[in-house]
Amino acid sequence: MEEIFEAKRLARLKWACRRGMLELDVLLMPFVEQAFDDLSYQQKVVFEKLLTSDDPDLFAWFMGHQKCPQPDFAQMIETVKTSIKIE
Repeated sequence: MEEIFEAKRLARLKWACRRGMLELDVLLMPFVEQAFDDLSYQQKVVFEKLLTSDDPDLFAWFMGHQKCPQPDFAQMIETVKTSIKIE
């Protein structure tokens, strides 16, 4: 039963990566496809929570226009950027 939950959870996560901004889609989708499985459970939870943020905030944080005020989100943003080779 847990495998089904995880599969559903991952499907919801992939859906949540589809944003209203193409710039975010091209960051988040490759990360989930290529690196999400390698995260610890805690990191996965942080990533899920990060995706509840508004698109303008995510865009500003990923592009470095603003500093993310939440340390766990800021670390996850760096993890995503590093894993998909964004400087």
